[in-house]
Amino acid sequence: MRPPRCALLAAELQAWKAVPRAPPTHSSFAAAPAIRRWMSSPAAFQAPRIVAASPLRVPGFFLSNRIFERSNCLDFLVSRRANGGISSTTATSTPQVGDSAASSSASDPTQSEPPLAPHRRRQAERRQKAAANGEKPLPPDASSLLTSHAAAQPTNSLKRTFSTFLSLSKPRLTMLVVLTAMASYAIYPVPELLAPSTTETPSLSPLTLLFLTTGTALCSASANAFNMIYEPATDAKMSRTRNRPLVRRLISTRSAVAFAILAGATGVGALYFGVNPTVSFLGLSNIFLYAGAYTPLKAVTAFNTWIGAVVGGIPPLMGWAAAAGETATKDGSWRELLFANDGSSIGGWVMAGLLFAWQFPHFMALSWPIREEYKAAGLRMLAWTNPARNGRVALRYSLAFIPLCLGLCASGVTDWSFAVTSLPINVWLVRESVRFWRFEGHQGSARSLFWASVWHLPVVMILALLHKKGMWSRAWRSIFGEEEGEWEEEELDEMVLMAAENSSDRLQDGKPQR
Repeated sequence: MRPPRCALLAAELQAWKAVPRAPPTHSSFAAAPAIRRWMSSPAAFQAPRIVAASPLRVPGFFLSNRIFERSNCLDFLVSRRANGGISSTTATSTPQVGDSAASSSASDPTQSEPPLAPHRRRQAERRQKAAANGEKPLPPDASSLLTSHAAAQPTNSLKRTFSTFLSLSKPRLTMLVVLTAMASYAIYPVPELLAPSTTETPSLSPLTLLFLTTGTALCSASANAFNMIYEPATDAKMSRTRNRPLVRRLISTRSAVAFAILAGATGVGALYFGVNPTVSFLGLSNIFLYAGAYTPLKAVTAFNTWIGAVVGGIPPLMGWAAAAGETATKDGSWRELLFANDGSSIGGWVMAGLLFAWQFPHFMALSWPIREEYKAAGLRMLAWTNPARNGRVALRYSLAFIPLCLGLCASGVTDWSFAVTSLPINVWLVRESVRFWRFEGHQGSARSLFWASVWHLPVVMILALLHKKGMWSRAWRSIFGEEEGEWEEEELDEMVLMAAENSSDRLQDGKPQR
């Protein structure tokens, strides 16, 4: 009698369990614990970070495909069917290989991370690039570049001497100072721009502009030279300034002092005799504030940045006072030029406010990448003394540009269209300042704010000149002429004035008027 089928199956199962067998040799079975550990870890559900090997088929985004690919089950079944089973010799010799494969797959992080989607990969690359660039120091200043050029020239050559003295003046900073003074001079509201000063109408003189630019450049060169004379020890500790001429001993301290004194005296004299005493006093005060207050206070308090911002706001006042002196109707004193009773000097103070506010986002972003160098050199800057406040200050003064541009329109310096055209560039600066404040200078926000401030100032100045009050109406009249009725009215006015002058002359001569 045959036993039941269930009893036969149970006996077969017990016999199969009792027979000793070698462990499976394929890596997929050996790696099963590693696969279970990986599937239970949070990494299985995180955003992928590795590109798949094949650009056409990315199986890692589907759970079933991911399991089959990592366990190699399909390859194992195909190999068993092709080989007809696993030999005992292979079974006994390959457990170590499976174990090593399992351990390597578990220890290698690149094998346990899913692939990246294309848009995720591009975003990650942009973030990594921004983070890498954000910590890089900004390019060296022009003085360091000129010093390197001078060091490569023959000793006692004219090129070496000229490049060395030019590097003492910080040419880029000096050029910026001159341009801000010129912009304020040109934007002053007069009927004709750069017309000869001998005309009957108030006008601006090209000769005055020449003395203004020359004197301002020399005063700036003197202040910058005194700055380098005062701090060669701290310049040597910083990457952006360790290549300056006094640090590399391309020029003696005595020669640098002589250059600073000569440039300052010549600049102040040019402003006094070629422009007016008020502008000359402003140029002299700029030298003393920069070299005598800002430079020594850098090692004492972080408030030095505000002193430096005042220094940056003085050149626009110099240009405004120079233009106001051309149209002065009284004694031309500093009260009339800078504090006029009719409010005509408000535009000059608004221009000074623009340059004062611009210093903060520019310098806060500039000082952030080299904050550790400032700390090592003993210079107190907000970038390392109070990083959170550093971002807040940059954002606060970036927001001030919008009302300042409106102030130029309200004071009659520019048309109201300037408030509209300057809004995009101001919003861009505010956006970068917000990022700088949120990330505290990290993730490339400091570098982005620095370049935004570099472009912001010239764009705002050019827009202000293009929207100068009444400029386009004067240009229209100069090209197409005035209407006939306006010419007739002017001729009648001239005839009346001539008749009045003739009658007054006859009365003075004692002849009765007939």
